[in-house]
Amino acid sequence: MLKFILFLFSFGMSVIGFTYVILYLNLLSMGYSFNDYLMFVLTRVECLISIVGLFIISIILLGRKNKDDIYL
Repeated sequence: MLKFILFLFSFGMSVIGFTYVILYLNLLSMGYSFNDYLMFVLTRVECLISIVGLFIISIILLGRKNKDDIYL
């Protein structure tokens, strides 16, 4: 049950972070270069949340399975 709650929390973090990454794509239409866009996104905390969320999801999905886990 803890893995499921942690999965939902990290999925929410990923969604919020990637929403900001997509919203900041408007900087490209304002004249920023792609390198400037990447440097801006990599310095924003709300965009780094998406990377942390994906990391936690990968740990949960690729982690060791318990013998008590239910497989559907």
